[in-house]
Amino acid sequence: MRGDWDRDEGFYTFSSFAQPATIYRYEAASGKQEIFARINVPIQSDQIEVKQVWYESKDKTKIPMFLVYKKGHHSGWQSPDFSYRYGGFNVSLTPGFSSLAAYWARAAESTPCRTCAGAASSVRSGTKRECSRTNRMSFDDFIGAAEWLIKNKYTNPSKLAISGGSNGGLLVGAAMTQRPDLFQAVVCSYPLLDMIRYQSFMVARLWVPEYGSSENAEQFKYIYAYSPYQHVKKGEKYPAVLFVTGDADTRVAPLHARKMTALVQASTGSDRPVLLHYNTKAGHSGGLPVSQIIEDQTDELSFLFWQLGVMGNSTQ
Repeated sequence: MRGDWDRDEGFYTFSSFAQPATIYRYEAASGKQEIFARINVPIQSDQIEVKQVWYESKDKTKIPMFLVYKKGHHSGWQSPDFSYRYGGFNVSLTPGFSSLAAYWARAAESTPCRTCAGAASSVRSGTKRECSRTNRMSFDDFIGAAEWLIKNKYTNPSKLAISGGSNGGLLVGAAMTQRPDLFQAVVCSYPLLDMIRYQSFMVARLWVPEYGSSENAEQFKYIYAYSPYQHVKKGEKYPAVLFVTGDADTRVAPLHARKMTALVQASTGSDRPVLLHYNTKAGHSGGLPVSQIIEDQTDELSFLFWQLGVMGNSTQ
């Protein structure tokens, strides 16, 4: 909200999963409000529904989750479902417009079941008491969200995809190694995956207050217990996975994604693809041109649509 004390008008911005960021002008004396400016996005907000539900995590805590889907969708349709989370460093991904979520809902036009749904589960993401070190509750929350979607027939494991980047890459990496049976496809971007050695590379030692360090004998126990790389099992039927990283990543060492790709390729007992999208000139620290961002998102969506059976014009 913005305004000046000597003026009768003020301005505020509103955004939701279904509505792009919109600036409203408000007259204090009359209470009148009107749209002042809006990002020009080709979306029909009235055709997208947003619903908040609550699911139970492993420790019985009730966690909120937002469902985003094309109007008219209801449980029992077993639709392709996509969920993105971060889950750390006290960062909350609050409800806001996402072109990816909007496009995913729009992909309903060309699916056999006529709808796709997006789910944003509010995993506990980072007070040091809740999420750091011994209590990686975000993993349990994320898995609990997937179980709720399947139990309530919004989707099924063959139609469920998850995605996360950076700390979110650790989150989806842990989810796919702990519960590979829940997911059909995974996009794991610029991830931390070998938590036993992460602190030895680049700036990662700065994150020891968040994760702990395997160099401490006591902390080693709980870090090893969830570290995705150490829990890849020979013969396990893993989901389709697209790992994403690049040489210019100055934050998370690309070695995590490279060696995890090789290990899962050598270990998986399923026939689903395990791929590495590697950019020799880019990383996860920003600075990409819009054209490259579009190409990267197109590749990731094409991978997910391919694996979830979303066909037709939506992949163009």
